[in-house]
Amino acid sequence: MVRSLKPVRLLEIAAELGREVEGDPGLLICGVAALEQAGPSDIAFVRSAEHSHRVADTRAGALILLPDVDPGSCSAIRSPNPALDFARVVERLAPCLRPPAGLHSSAELAEDAEVDASAVLSACVVIGAGSRVGPRSVLHPNVTVYPNVEIGSDCVIHSGVVLREDTVLGDRVVLQPGVIIGGDGFGYLADEQGLPRRMPHIGRVVIEDDVEIGANTTVDRATFDETRIRRAAKIDNLVQIAHNCDIGEGAIVVAQSGLSGSTWVGSGAIIMAQAGSAGHLRVGERAFVGARAGLHKDVAPGSRVWGAPQLEARRWHKAMAALARLPDALRRLRAVERELGLRRARGAASTETAARTNDGARADRT
Repeated sequence: MVRSLKPVRLLEIAAELGREVEGDPGLLICGVAALEQAGPSDIAFVRSAEHSHRVADTRAGALILLPDVDPGSCSAIRSPNPALDFARVVERLAPCLRPPAGLHSSAELAEDAEVDASAVLSACVVIGAGSRVGPRSVLHPNVTVYPNVEIGSDCVIHSGVVLREDTVLGDRVVLQPGVIIGGDGFGYLADEQGLPRRMPHIGRVVIEDDVEIGANTTVDRATFDETRIRRAAKIDNLVQIAHNCDIGEGAIVVAQSGLSGSTWVGSGAIIMAQAGSAGHLRVGERAFVGARAGLHKDVAPGSRVWGAPQLEARRWHKAMAALARLPDALRRLRAVERELGLRRARGAASTETAARTNDGARADRT
C-alpha cells in the first residue's frame, strides 16, 4: 500500500486517463494498493475477468477494471487495459522523489566536463574529462563516468553504475544499481605459445531514448564499431550483452540471459529468463525465445522457440509430452524384453530337447 503525496478526487483521475467514473466521482483517493490490502480511500485494479471473484472481498474505495467486470459496491473506472491505466495512476499519486538540482560537495568533475545546472550529482559521483550530463538527469551516489561520455536529459543513473569511455546515453534512460556499460568484451586470440591474448576493444556503447536496464547487468563495448541498445528496449537484472550486439526497438531481455557477440535482436522480440545465444545470430522481429532456451541458429521473425537446442514451440511441446511418457514406455519395453527372453529360452530348450530325442532315435536305429 502506497499513500499519495497529495490526495486527489476520483473524477480528476478518470479525466487524466480519458475515462468515465461509475459511482462517486467526488471520492477522495489517498493511495494505491493491491485488492487484498486496499482500504476505503485507496484505488486498486482488477487485471482481468479471471480475477473478478476477488472483488467481493476487497475494501477498496475505487477500482480500475474491464468493461464487463462487476465492481460490486466499489466506485469504478472502466478501462480496456486496467493494468496500464493503474500504472499511470501510481505515477500520478506516488511519483519518485527527485533530489534538488546541484552538485554534492564530494562529487568530482573534470575541468572540461559539462553538467547542466538542472542536473543532480549526488555524493561521490565522478565525471571524467570531456563528459556531458544533460538537463534534469539524476546521478545517485557512487556513479562513475569515464571520459567522453554523453548522458542525455531526464536520465536516472542509480548507485554504483559505471559508464566507460565514449558511452552515449539518450534521453530518459534508467540504469538500475550496479549496471556496467562499456566494459571490454570477452575476446581473446591464441599467441605463439597457445596462450590467450586479449583482443583490444576500441568501440563504444550507444543506448537510445527510453531504455531501462536492470541491476547488475553488463553491456560490453564493441570491438571496433558499436554495441547498440535501441529505443525503449527493456533489459532485466543480471543480463550479459556482449560486444557488437544490437538490441532492437522495444525488445525485452529477461533476467540471467546471455547474448554472445554480434547477436542481433529484432524490434519487439522477447527473450525470456536464462536464455543464451551463440554468437552472430539473428532473433527476428517479434520473435519469442522461451526461458532457458539455447540458440544455435537464427530465429525467424514472429516465431516462438523453446529448449536447448532450440525447437519450434509446437515441436518442443510435443517432445516434452513424449518425455513425460518415457518412464511408462520404458517399463513396457522391459516387460516385452522379458517376455521375449522367456520365449527365446523356451524355444532354445525345446530345440535342445528335440535334438536329444533325434540323437537317441538315430542311436536306436544303429
